[in-house]
Amino acid sequence: MAEDLKTVPLNDVHQQLGAKMVPFAGYNMPVRYSSDLDEHHTVRRAVGIFDVSHMGEFRVRGPQALDLIQRVTSNDASKLQPGKAQYSCLPNTQGGIVDDLLVYKLAEEDYLLVVNASNIDKDWNWIQQHNTQGAEMENVSDTISLFAVQGPKAIQALQSLTDTDLTTIPYYSFVQGTFAGAPNVIISATGYTGAGGFELYVPNEHAKQVWDKVMEAGQPFGLKPIGLGARDTLRLEMGYCLYGNDITDETSPLEAGLGWITKFTKDFTNADSLKQQKEAGVSRKLVGFLMDGPGIPRGHYELVNEAGEKIGDVTSGTQSPSLSKGIGLGYVQTELSTPGTKIFVQVRGKNLPATVVKLPFVPGTEEA
Repeated sequence: MAEDLKTVPLNDVHQQLGAKMVPFAGYNMPVRYSSDLDEHHTVRRAVGIFDVSHMGEFRVRGPQALDLIQRVTSNDASKLQPGKAQYSCLPNTQGGIVDDLLVYKLAEEDYLLVVNASNIDKDWNWIQQHNTQGAEMENVSDTISLFAVQGPKAIQALQSLTDTDLTTIPYYSFVQGTFAGAPNVIISATGYTGAGGFELYVPNEHAKQVWDKVMEAGQPFGLKPIGLGARDTLRLEMGYCLYGNDITDETSPLEAGLGWITKFTKDFTNADSLKQQKEAGVSRKLVGFLMDGPGIPRGHYELVNEAGEKIGDVTSGTQSPSLSKGIGLGYVQTELSTPGTKIFVQVRGKNLPATVVKLPFVPGTEEA
């Protein structure tokens, strides 16, 4: 029901900008302002601003904070210094993933976890259930707005709004301070587009002021507001996983190509069975594939071999605006996961040829 939808603080601003609003993860969200194609190219070539304030944020503090994060996440948060962030996931006990997330180290014994909007309650309950040592947890999701300013001109668009030299913030690093006149803003060199840029965590009471100033400062550099439609095609061109599509409660981080955030140098939920899986080898893998000819793959389409036998399913698919070709992600049997392998996508009763390729589909500007 529409009346059950939550709204982001700048909901009215997006409607005034002519955004098409759609339900997403329980929120009324802008899916596009002009066209998905125009917005996609704006981010790849210039700079765009996304309102992703629906994302969830948890503060975890105190002497037991790191211990809790280490036990529930797959990556090694002990490596973080204040001002650094890492990508991680919350493994479940069945070999799948509760959610993927970002872990920020704000200060000693003070962390911010950023989770997917659709999983806020699920993640909170999961982490709380493992909080047996008394770390201080606070769900601050409803107090923070999040803007992603992404694209090759992001630094030029934002530099006039801060005293911090934005060129000095490395990838997956952040600073906290005044931005666009607003205090306590986290300026984070992270994103979900592969186009470079920053994510701005802003107290809600300053959200409109920051949005307006970014729109104004970015205007000479071609900045435009960007919706969720282009966000999806941008992340897919990079081969970034979307929770609920490419990773779920049933997909292992190793199957999903997330072995690089799965660190067996520490103990965490289900570590032993994931380690056994790593040693034995996984039976299926998430791959990227490029359509050989016309045809757009979509989620849940079947993947088959030359004989027409099912080998997997598409988890995400689209027409790539950068390549003008159909691209997709999907799980296939491991022996069919090598780049160059021919597979077929069932599109409207036809088996259309595709080729497994090395990700990303489009080169990104970031360096991990």
